[in-house]
Amino acid sequence: MDQTQRGILGQPGPVPTTQPKKKRTSVMSFFSKVSWSLRFQKRESLKNVFSILAERAQDPNAKKRHMAMRGLGTMACETPDKVRKYKKIVLDLLVHGLYDPVSAEVIHESLKTLTIILGKIQGKSLGSFFVDITLQTRTLLDDENDNLRYSAFVLFGQLAAFAGRKWKTFFTSQVKQTQDSLLIHLQDRNPQVAKACKTTFRACSPYLKERKETGFQTEEDQRNPKLCRQLVKPAAM
Repeated sequence: MDQTQRGILGQPGPVPTTQPKKKRTSVMSFFSKVSWSLRFQKRESLKNVFSILAERAQDPNAKKRHMAMRGLGTMACETPDKVRKYKKIVLDLLVHGLYDPVSAEVIHESLKTLTIILGKIQGKSLGSFFVDITLQTRTLLDDENDNLRYSAFVLFGQLAAFAGRKWKTFFTSQVKQTQDSLLIHLQDRNPQVAKACKTTFRACSPYLKERKETGFQTEEDQRNPKLCRQLVKPAAM
């Protein structure tokens, strides 16, 4: 650890006791450092924290990448105004986290943090990040990992609220490709995932109804009468 990092360490906080002692110490030090800096909100300290997070987000060690994603979530919760200022940098790091090639923990933390940040900024000025986030989140809706599926449905539902006019056509096409997953996971083996799916289904239903209300049905629509029945149900499922 270099002098700059040692200089912003605080007292360690609680972490899961299942981790080895050495790893627990590293995790405690890192998050204490983030929390200490955020509480004081000194410009130089925040700049250091962003530098550390950016470096760790690209570290070969998956644990460090995971900690970086969680650190960004902490910043989003404690200093949303600062996160808005560094929005493009933060989103870039989190999108890379979504595409992590080996660590489900990194992907999961990225999903959760993106949900927090999109809520803070109300989905404004996402630019092409909206496309990147939507494409990868959609692929995670059918993941075998319950945590990933749950967080992916939560984030996908949020994206439905923020698509707006600019991304309406794109998001409609994504919902069309997602409709089978939405129907399947309404009966997900995990009750929490099923609940999240129902909420997301309601958020996405305007994009599906729009196609139905035009009076034009594709062959896929005609083969999927269950979808049409779901669409005409009341909002409270």
